[in-house]
Amino acid sequence: MNLYRIQAVISKEWREIVRDRLFLTLAFVVPAMLMLLFGYGLSLDVEDIPFAIVDHDNTQLSRDYASRYTSSRYFDFKGYSQDESLLSKKLSTNELRAYIVIPENFEKNLMAGKPAAVQSILDGTFPARAATSKGYITAINTAYSSELLASYLSKAKGVSAEIAAEALAPVSVSVRYLYNQSLLSTWSIAPKLIMVILMVSPPFLTALGVVREKERGSIYNIYASTVSRAEFLIGKITPYVLMSVVNAIILWVLATFLFGAPFKGDFLFFLLATCIYVMCTTGIGLVISVLVETQVAAMVVTAIATVVPAALYSGVLVPIPSLSGQAQIIAHALPAMYYTNILTGTFLKGTGMADLWQDVLILTLYAAGLFLVGYSLFSKRPRS
Repeated sequence: MNLYRIQAVISKEWREIVRDRLFLTLAFVVPAMLMLLFGYGLSLDVEDIPFAIVDHDNTQLSRDYASRYTSSRYFDFKGYSQDESLLSKKLSTNELRAYIVIPENFEKNLMAGKPAAVQSILDGTFPARAATSKGYITAINTAYSSELLASYLSKAKGVSAEIAAEALAPVSVSVRYLYNQSLLSTWSIAPKLIMVILMVSPPFLTALGVVREKERGSIYNIYASTVSRAEFLIGKITPYVLMSVVNAIILWVLATFLFGAPFKGDFLFFLLATCIYVMCTTGIGLVISVLVETQVAAMVVTAIATVVPAALYSGVLVPIPSLSGQAQIIAHALPAMYYTNILTGTFLKGTGMADLWQDVLILTLYAAGLFLVGYSLFSKRPRS
């Protein structure tokens, strides 16, 4: 293997990239734009739920119960109404996501020691959001019921409200959230977007860069030259690996400084793991470029091979343990999941090589395997 020939291929490829100003601009602008679009547009936080209240009782206790929802930061109160059919229509037009119906005799039943059933109507078109909204309503209702019971017990036994509350809840649970104390989805999503973008962008750049030579016919110069297959492939993908590493650093800056995701790990380890991951994704583009003959085909195949794994089998939206058995096998067979583990560890948990060496090793083997596949498929003989 001749380093001079590799350097010549790298220089030639870089001149091709720089000569195409649109391609060069898109290579650096598109990843940053994707980070901004998804970072601001993709949020799993369920807050400010638009809701209304139907209060058929209109008593002091019913208003006190309603105030628990109107003062919550999780709900965006849109007002009272007595027309349930109107609220159902607003629910169907997305003006509301939920409404609560307080029945007549609400206060009377509670004062008599009888249960009072409150109805909650939720928009179930988005199951995850509906389940979270139901959890908020259940928590508020449970807290209010506990306060009423404590008040009744305090008056009946002549003890303080605090003692009565402790008697009703002898076992207390103290919850502490590690690594993301505020449960901000942005802290989790922003680092993982680096994985998604680096799964999509480098294969596109690499596949288009190689296939473009086929369409233009300049690949025949390589066929006729003394450059070996390995020298050509290494020289061809090196500029795209370097460009993608630069993009990764830009994405890291956006994730930490713009979206506020904490970075607790070692930056050098992050950079090393990112370089290996970029080699994996660039290798995917290399394999695709060898198999297809046109840039349109390269874009279609690359989109199928990268977007679906990055979105569904990486742990970005659905945790890997929550996937079905077959889906988990697919996830473990793709590099995205391993780099997601590295990003979560370096950003939120502060872990490093000692804890994540297995993920780094798998990515390294994956990168080597993809290059060997591309090497075996590439031929210096034109296809007949």
